[in-house]
Amino acid sequence: MASYPIWNNVAACIYKSGKSWGAREQSEVDVVVGTSPQNSHSFVSHKTTHRKHKDGSQEFRFYVDGEVVKTAYVIDKEIKFQTES
Repeated sequence: MASYPIWNNVAACIYKSGKSWGAREQSEVDVVVGTSPQNSHSFVSHKTTHRKHKDGSQEFRFYVDGEVVKTAYVIDKEIKFQTES
């Protein structure tokens, strides 16, 4: 996990155990719903971004359908969360 600032742990009924993957700058997931590949419809998209600033701090943003819903700042190994309203 150390080389990926964004890490995705996935739990789903089709897996016997969790699945995961990492990302360095951004991760996007599009969720579609329906009854088959031919009858699938966009439901929701979520994205997590990571930016490292010149002062060494890091900023993470979580978006749902293109809107920022939560931000986290890591400064000197301390994390501060901000929920968007």
